[in-house]
Amino acid sequence: MKYVNATAKLPASLLTEIQKYVQGETIYIPKQEQNQKKWGSDSGARKRLDERNAKIKSQFQTGSTIDQIAADYYLSVETIKKIIYKK
Repeated sequence: MKYVNATAKLPASLLTEIQKYVQGETIYIPKQEQNQKKWGSDSGARKRLDERNAKIKSQFQTGSTIDQIAADYYLSVETIKKIIYKK
C-alpha cells in the first residue's frame, strides 16, 4: 500500500475537519463497497481456484475417494471435504 500525503489529495477544509479527530497518524480509508474487487479477480487466481474446485467436485461425484483426490491435488483431506461439501 502506498501512502499519500493528505495535503496533496484533500481540500484544505476537509483536511481541517479530519484534523479535529486525527493528527499525525496513519489512517486507512477503505474503498466504497461497490468499488471493491473480490480476492484474485485481477490476477486470475480466483478463476483458477474455482476451476480446480469444480474438477475436485466432479471427481468426487464420479466415484473418486476423498483420499485419492487429496493425493492428486496435494491437499489435506479436510480441505477436500470443505470444497466438496461447501454449499
